[in-house]
Amino acid sequence: MEFENTYEDPVRAKAYSKLEFPGTYFLAFRDLPEIFARHGRGRRTLDLGCGSGRSTRFLRRHGFSAIGADISDDMIRMARGLDPAGDYRRIDDGDLGSFPDGSFDLVLSMFTFDNVPTWEKKLTLFREVRRVLQDRGAFVSVVSSAEIYRHEWASFTTKDFPENRNARTGDRVRIVVTDLEDRRPVEDIVWFDEDYRELYRRAGLDLVERLEPLGRPDEGIAWVSETRIAPWVIYVSARSSREHNLALPWARDE
Repeated sequence: MEFENTYEDPVRAKAYSKLEFPGTYFLAFRDLPEIFARHGRGRRTLDLGCGSGRSTRFLRRHGFSAIGADISDDMIRMARGLDPAGDYRRIDDGDLGSFPDGSFDLVLSMFTFDNVPTWEKKLTLFREVRRVLQDRGAFVSVVSSAEIYRHEWASFTTKDFPENRNARTGDRVRIVVTDLEDRRPVEDIVWFDEDYRELYRRAGLDLVERLEPLGRPDEGIAWVSETRIAPWVIYVSARSSREHNLALPWARDE
């Protein structure tokens, strides 16, 4: 059965559009301004997989000129409704061809790759990100850690899905977002760190920083597992100056 992006469902898209930065989501965004300060070399930014525009608006509030791009018509429609002054563009799956080479100083993706199945599709999109980055640009990608699908959180529950514990890279996993009105399980694709590192290498991207943000007791949020286990992983990469073998990795189970 072909994987379907959960957020192309218009009912779920509407529920998701109401989210800002509650609970566990706070940790995904908290450290980004400092990361941008360390690695940012300009203001031209692509928000890849922008959804309803939460992360695009976040970028603009921090001084970036941001374009939001997403494959979901419903999400783009909602982003434009919430932010009429913003620049939101519908793109085809895995296709950044509407953007010239070296268009952006920064590419941000928030949870985008949780919903991209298979090595081929992920690698294609990583290569496209590399192409649209300028030479000194940065690619900042926030993804769900494999641990998020195995524990309980301020904003998520996985207790009804014990099969998640046996998932390998590329497998489907389920999680419920408790901050949403829509409590249907979200289906994601789990991906482990060693395999993300291989994707970066194969795409010609150098990994320059990796962070696992943890919650702090003084943040005023009723953390559950967040002070001990990182729900998110933040990867920062740049265009490699070396030539890589860009072929797909060795055969793996999809």
